[in-house]
Amino acid sequence: MFPQRLDSPLAYDIAKAMADGFNRHYRLFRAESARAKHRFETADWHGQQRAQRERIEFYDLRVSEAVARLEKEFKAGDQPMEVWHQVKLHYIGLLVNHHQPELAETFFNSVTTKILHRAYFQNDFIFVRPAISTEYIEPRDAPTYRAYYPTQEAPHDTLDDTIVRMLEDFGLQGRWADLHRDAKRVAHAILGRFQQVKLRANFQLQVLSGLFYRNKGAYVVGKIINGFVELPFSLPILHDAKGHFYIDAALFGEDDLQMLFSFARAYFMIDMEVPSAYVQFLRSLMPRKPRAEIYNAIGLAKQGKTLFYRDFLSHLNYSSDKFRIAPGIKGMVMLVFDLPSFPFVFKLIKDYYPPQKDTTRELIKGKYLLVKQHDRVGRMADTLEYSEVGFPLDRFEPDLIEEIEKFAPSQLTIGDRDGNGEMEVVLKHVYIERRMIPLNIYLQEAFDAIEHPENEGQAKRAQDQLEHAVVEYGNAIKDMVAANIFPGDMLWKNFGVTRGGKVVFYDYDEIEYLTDCNFRKVPTPRNEEDEMSGEIWYAVGPKDVFPETFEPFLLGNDRVRKAFMDHHADLLDAAFWHRHKERIKAGQMLDVFPYDEGQRFHHDGHAPYF
Repeated sequence: MFPQRLDSPLAYDIAKAMADGFNRHYRLFRAESARAKHRFETADWHGQQRAQRERIEFYDLRVSEAVARLEKEFKAGDQPMEVWHQVKLHYIGLLVNHHQPELAETFFNSVTTKILHRAYFQNDFIFVRPAISTEYIEPRDAPTYRAYYPTQEAPHDTLDDTIVRMLEDFGLQGRWADLHRDAKRVAHAILGRFQQVKLRANFQLQVLSGLFYRNKGAYVVGKIINGFVELPFSLPILHDAKGHFYIDAALFGEDDLQMLFSFARAYFMIDMEVPSAYVQFLRSLMPRKPRAEIYNAIGLAKQGKTLFYRDFLSHLNYSSDKFRIAPGIKGMVMLVFDLPSFPFVFKLIKDYYPPQKDTTRELIKGKYLLVKQHDRVGRMADTLEYSEVGFPLDRFEPDLIEEIEKFAPSQLTIGDRDGNGEMEVVLKHVYIERRMIPLNIYLQEAFDAIEHPENEGQAKRAQDQLEHAVVEYGNAIKDMVAANIFPGDMLWKNFGVTRGGKVVFYDYDEIEYLTDCNFRKVPTPRNEEDEMSGEIWYAVGPKDVFPETFEPFLLGNDRVRKAFMDHHADLLDAAFWHRHKERIKAGQMLDVFPYDEGQRFHHDGHAPYF
């Protein structure tokens, strides 16, 4: 029951201190994001990556600060529940004209659950649903997006002129290689999309006011409106060899934008006064992308987790299927389960590992954190991490419960936590990732269709599928190499195929920095006995890697072998790995583009990746 009156002065002070804590957090988060513009202008690529990595830790630091202050000044954990009811009501009042109310509510939840030591979704004193609407919040500083009307703004303006003005309005400090050339290319690409269609009176470009920064790129993001047609677009801005800006490509349509905002890429840095307005605009470009993933993509991962969990609870209410052991080869380190109707998988770290896996729970958690903080270059799946997650017991298949009791008993509690007679499964620590088709299963389906086709066309399609998957697999490894990542366990089962046909890595327990590995050729046998030996007869250090030994594990199938050797034979050569290790140690950063090579305008002086 909520109180009938607000009669605790302490409740207001606690609410105000918590709001101050959130405002400090967002001020620091926004300032760091705004500095991305200067880092881009000055080509401070290592600084950009460092800032992207460090910004991820901001939220937990500010939550800890707020908890410490509330305990020190107000002994918040000792206050009676009626005071906490009033704290929440006062906090809602403080958010009435706030520009980030949804983020502030999530911050309240984070701080409150730490102080009251209650599980997130059980707590009567948190925001289970939003209390403040994020609709129609108008920014004070600058509009969320700007609109340009090429056919109306000046009698002699062309679309080229409008694009020049649009790009200049971002106020980048530095020289363009040839702004008018780039504007012509972009205009040509846009008009090519509308060549069969008359340009309507409302033809306009709407672009978000801030550039989206990530690694070595800055991205214009917007949409073209013509009559009833809305076409999402993005323009990547890069530096040429002389440090001048240029537009590298024109990306169009939801699929291109989905690739740009993929869950397998690092978070963007963008200065947003009203993040919900950015999310609403981005949602209009990518209606299939959940709001949770959009919040993640723009660096607001805690809000992404909040929305994901709300979506998950809603899905449980409107579905009746049961959690099961996930299909595919079982992992040695992770226990994986899923809900067939829900497009995500749940992963628990096991309590026991086979002898060949020399690892610990803390080491594995460290690997997942490494991936969270690293540039994922479109090839490593982002992971949501939750603690003390509750599920209805009657939604679990009995063999899944048995599997958890056998391999991860420390992570499992079953009981009636609420005292309402409903039994729950509570998992102590769980990772959640978007579901993909395991690459080994994808390849097996192709093998089966090639060997036993229903018709000639199916065999050809299956062969193309196989070749595409093998080429993508090699590209995924090379993209990770570019970002200083050695996947460790390169077996097909540790990679997945996304809805868009991209191959993505998702098994992180053996991942290492490339620069920490020692890539070697297998020594020449000293004698016939060495050559015939089934045992390794040469010394092997803990970080030694012998790329030529990948071959027997990966290339047993002749069709796979041919596709791999045609495109990626260099992955079996220690010299390839050593060369990239030395490049990274020398401070060089390669470009890994979130779009296909064929979409680039191909500028002089800029070497494409690989």
